[in-house]
Amino acid sequence: MTRLAAAAGAALLLICSSAAWAETLKFYGYAYDLKSGRYLYTEVHHEQVDHGHWLGGTIRYYAPDGTLIGDKTLKFDQDPYVPVYDFDMKTDGYHEAITSVSKDGIAMEKRSTRDDPLKKKTIEHAQPMCADSGFHALLVANFATLMAHKTFTFTFGVAGNLASYRFRAKRIGDTTFEGKPAVRFRVEPDSLLRWFVDPLVVTYDPETKKLLEYEGVSNIPNPATNKPYVARIAYYSQPPKDVPTLPPLDP
Repeated sequence: MTRLAAAAGAALLLICSSAAWAETLKFYGYAYDLKSGRYLYTEVHHEQVDHGHWLGGTIRYYAPDGTLIGDKTLKFDQDPYVPVYDFDMKTDGYHEAITSVSKDGIAMEKRSTRDDPLKKKTIEHAQPMCADSGFHALLVANFATLMAHKTFTFTFGVAGNLASYRFRAKRIGDTTFEGKPAVRFRVEPDSLLRWFVDPLVVTYDPETKKLLEYEGVSNIPNPATNKPYVARIAYYSQPPKDVPTLPPLDP
């Protein structure tokens, strides 16, 4: 179930803004090993929004030395919570995608390495449902429910597994981030899978509904083990001093 957890993590790494004008937002995400605190990689986000609506965007992933190791493109023209997207790793050729979305079905594909065959499957389009980074948009749409300490359940499409799963999210406490109030949510499978898949913990700004920090399995693999990192990914307002090489916002 590694790709399941990784996809849930991946679903949180492109942040939807509440901006009320058309623009492209550009910002970084900083990934650390959850246990050791070692710096792992940098995310470069380009997010397209129009009057508060998330249209799509890109994420580029860079190693600490500035080498590009992966990228993702996505757009929400077919569903506000299920994007059409492509995610590719430059290191091993891993590929996953959602190629089309209709009211009845979601077409997915994946390839584990560049030498493996491409696998495809169309799954049912349940309601409520999200996939990949649309997970964040669905949480924001149900933010009032979560803030009221109520559990929100939904179906999560996972292209990396060519399948979907039931998930649930719930508020677990308050904290601070960069000296300002923040709220934490736990996200986990709404089934016996939660005994085998560690929960994800996400930190949000309760006023702007922006994702501030994520803790859990990443979608980026450790090249030494080929297993996804377990990471803490922070969206700081300023680059931390321990970032080895900061890639450009406009590559």
